[in-house]
Amino acid sequence: MTDRNIHVQPEHGLAVEDQDVEIVERKGIGHPDSICDGVAETVARALAQGYIERFGKVLHFNTDETQLVAGTAAPAYGGGEVLEPIYLLIVGRATKAYEGQRFPAERIALEAARGYLDETFPHLDSGSDIIVDVQLGEGSGDLQTVFGEAGAVPMANDTSYGVGHAPLSETEQIVYNTERKLTGEYAADNPVVGQDVKVMGKREGDHIDVTVAVAMVDEHVADIHAYKQAVEDVREYVGTLATEYTDREVTVHVNTADDYDEQSIYLTVTGTSAEQGDDGSVGRGNRANGLITPNRPMSMEATSGKNPINHIGKIYNLLSTEIAHSVVDEVDGIRQLQLRLLSQIGSPIDQPHVADAMLVTEDGVELGDIETEVRAAVDEELAAVTDVTEQVIEGDVSTF
Repeated sequence: MTDRNIHVQPEHGLAVEDQDVEIVERKGIGHPDSICDGVAETVARALAQGYIERFGKVLHFNTDETQLVAGTAAPAYGGGEVLEPIYLLIVGRATKAYEGQRFPAERIALEAARGYLDETFPHLDSGSDIIVDVQLGEGSGDLQTVFGEAGAVPMANDTSYGVGHAPLSETEQIVYNTERKLTGEYAADNPVVGQDVKVMGKREGDHIDVTVAVAMVDEHVADIHAYKQAVEDVREYVGTLATEYTDREVTVHVNTADDYDEQSIYLTVTGTSAEQGDDGSVGRGNRANGLITPNRPMSMEATSGKNPINHIGKIYNLLSTEIAHSVVDEVDGIRQLQLRLLSQIGSPIDQPHVADAMLVTEDGVELGDIETEVRAAVDEELAAVTDVTEQVIEGDVSTF
């Protein structure tokens, strides 16, 4: 084992599953904040791949300031229209020239953003329903030095931290998978469900309430009766899905702001609230593990759009989550693990200022029984820190 500063301690307080109240949220892929996350990360990946193809390495860039300004729409049974398009501004820095060769950063960003929107949002016309703008300031090739020499471990760009935890609680699993499946397999068979699905889970004792906001697509809603049926179908689906993750009692609520008497319902033209007054920004939604978890330690860093080489706000949040799950899988006797990784600017990213693992062990297991194994497992993962960079560039890991 190395001399990395790895600290293992008992969690002071109850495991999340033992706390009286647990709150978990996930903003779906069509939420305005998540649209910004998705576009920013897709653009970042395209830039990284473009730099590698042309120069053999990733140059300096960040696209983590992407913003969305909502449009205006007039939904109607059978299909309405967008009146004022959504405006999406990709903001950041990118190296546009290196060793005498120009690099088309903004063209690559624009192509990547439009490709992501076309692939992800079947009800959104990227040619007329949304304006995509790119404003990338000039990055400097000189900043490549902070990435380290070829083959060397990069130096941290900031004194910052990342956090992760494992395993997911039952409520966390329900919330995460409800959105993923509703906007995935369920929407594929039921196109009335748009991509803007927000899920809030509350566990109070042994009762779990799941509140789901689903943007229904007006083209597939003939009248109020069809809308009510679509809501009921979602409620039934989520209720059945929840039984895969818990034996606790679960109550599902769908589109609770609807007022049927006034015919004020969650009906959209494009499947996202971004069409009607709901703005968005990178980093205001899900954390790196895809959830918002106020019962857990969290980082406020925006993960999407940051460079994957040495930006701690990205790397340590992804890495801490990966390490937490890996350690729980490898070491028996852990009921809950929460990991904090702190960097120090200018230090190698595989040498955190501290790696702090806080554990709740299973009954009959003492921390001293597994501390050495935990420390070794964390150390092994830190030694392979650059694997995260490769996974990000290849699109093998989600950032939101």
